[in-house]
Amino acid sequence: MAFSARVSAVPLAQINVTPLVDVLLVLLVIMMITSPVLTHKLKLDLPQPGKTTRVETPQAIRLAIHADGSMYWNDTPVNPAMLEAQLALTTHGASPPALQIDPADGASYQVVAAVIASAKRQGMDKIDFVAAR
Repeated sequence: MAFSARVSAVPLAQINVTPLVDVLLVLLVIMMITSPVLTHKLKLDLPQPGKTTRVETPQAIRLAIHADGSMYWNDTPVNPAMLEAQLALTTHGASPPALQIDPADGASYQVVAAVIASAKRQGMDKIDFVAAR
């Protein structure tokens, strides 16, 4: 059996432009669809530079709860009854300060939960935990 190999010295010099036209038409359609979206203007009311009054925020209260259940209000020892009174006094102002609770590693969950519940009952909104050192 003999196979004939058809070898031609003339290179094939034709380019198929159909896929190129298809890609260009798809890109044209995408641009026609997205261009109206890009031209929509959004009106923003940006703050203008001017004189601003500085509002004094009250100092945050740091409440440390030790492992034995003792509590310290800004480094002053307090018991649960005194804590209730202190929270009631601080929340009656114009803007109540933030309460930062610093529980020790061995502090009881019940004590910490009672402090949070008491602060919520008195109307404190900003209650944070101090990160461990």
